[in-house]
Amino acid sequence: MKALFRTSVAAALLAASIPTFAETVLRASHQFPGNQGDPRDEMVQIIAREVENAGVGLKIQIFPASSLYKANEQWGALTRGQLDMTALPLDYASGRVPQFSATLMPGLVQNYAHAERLNQSDFIKEIHALAEKNGAIILANAWLAGGFASKASCITAPETIKGQVIRAAGPAFENMLAAAGASISSMPSSEIYTGMQTGVLDAANTSNDSFVSYRLYEQVKCLTAPGENALWFMYEPVLISKRTFERLTPEQKEALLAAAKKAEAYFAEEGPKGEQRMTDTFTKAGVKVVSLSKDEHAAWMEVARESSYKYFAEKVKGGQELLDKALAVK
Repeated sequence: MKALFRTSVAAALLAASIPTFAETVLRASHQFPGNQGDPRDEMVQIIAREVENAGVGLKIQIFPASSLYKANEQWGALTRGQLDMTALPLDYASGRVPQFSATLMPGLVQNYAHAERLNQSDFIKEIHALAEKNGAIILANAWLAGGFASKASCITAPETIKGQVIRAAGPAFENMLAAAGASISSMPSSEIYTGMQTGVLDAANTSNDSFVSYRLYEQVKCLTAPGENALWFMYEPVLISKRTFERLTPEQKEALLAAAKKAEAYFAEEGPKGEQRMTDTFTKAGVKVVSLSKDEHAAWMEVARESSYKYFAEKVKGGQELLDKALAVK
């Protein structure tokens, strides 16, 4: 009996010496197709696998393809603490935080190497600070190039957009395209296919991976890929609700941040491959693929400076200072 008692006491003491973690399950929502090779979904999958393997009592349940929240609902749910995590084109939240439209400003990002330099800049530090001030913490940076596609004709010089109804992704591009003579129809990228199918849209601009993931090659005649003169780059980070993050244990926070670094490194390598995947997919589907010449890019930038850049600098609080921080990165 005494031996049994001593064994029980020893087992209890051993158990007490082993760290234990309360089981925490986070819900992550995004609009992109799940388990179909979209690198934005894979970023979240990497974070989920890494934190579970860390053994800190943290799991992430992923709801892809707008199955939990619609694309435009995610920022509000995240900052209210109703949603734990998301992979979100940050410009989608510019209605709440107007400064975020700087993360989809025409011609602001020149290429993926330039995007990596921006990630180390005062510009991105301010974007992170604005997100945290409004209730979200950016875990992993991600920039994605994109272009234009049309059911009517190729979009090259500014005059080629005149008269077309286009989905433009955010206020900055909407201002520029409207100034060039386009009509604007706002919607998340997950709704572009239906918009084209039903005749609501003639054209759209979105990211390389969204063009493929949402099978837009089934609806269009011509694709304008980023090429050497990219006009469209969008910031699409992984975020966590500040309320959620603050509830995590120190060990869980450490595991989550380490996982986010791995996800960011993955995307830095995978993102640039998206244009080739897109070009190959659209070409195979019989879609004409073009890109902007230097002169066409310069013509668009002239329109952008007189529309989207001017509006942002004049109407958005701290807009000129934020643009200056971004433009200082060469």
